[in-house]
Amino acid sequence: MSQATYTVQGMTCGHCVSSVTEEVEQIEGVRAVDVDLATGKVTVTSDRDLDVDEVRAAVTEAGYQLAS
Repeated sequence: MSQATYTVQGMTCGHCVSSVTEEVEQIEGVRAVDVDLATGKVTVTSDRDLDVDEVRAAVTEAGYQLAS
């Protein structure tokens, strides 16, 4: 198992959390996604190390930005 935490910019409500969670969960190997709205932190647990570009693409698809 691998776990990584990312910062997502632009989330302001529960719908934002749901959108990001749904998109990130679609990445192959992802087992869990925990989003902290207050801090913008997204912790992803997966079967493998994820490429940051995979996560960035999922967050972008949800309508938000991954902090650099």
